[in-house]
Amino acid sequence: MEEKEFDYINIIPFVDIMLVLLTIVLTTSTFIASGGIPVNLPKASRSNQEVIKTRTIQVDVNGTVIFDGHILTMPALATVLRPLDRATPFLIRADRDISLQGFVDVLDTVKSCGFSRVSLQTESRQ
Repeated sequence: MEEKEFDYINIIPFVDIMLVLLTIVLTTSTFIASGGIPVNLPKASRSNQEVIKTRTIQVDVNGTVIFDGHILTMPALATVLRPLDRATPFLIRADRDISLQGFVDVLDTVKSCGFSRVSLQTESRQ
């Protein structure tokens, strides 16, 4: 009996294996992304937790810097920031029409005082 040569490779078993692997990956990534994997977090007493409040620095359209309801110059802002805890997060709310230099001056003042947790508030586009 004579053997017949293969004219093609049967890829159906390969496709079956790939579909199973895809199903495993998608199922696992869904649990990770949605936080669906239950985790029992450790408990801590409230007395040991320190709440750090986010501080807001506002810069209006004229370039005026406002911190805690007070209008400040850049040197005065640096003086006010120096005694604060270095872990304090800052949120800079700058008007979109100010010069870039005005924003950079505020950011530079905050960074030069040793703060590293600084973010800029923006609005999402509709």
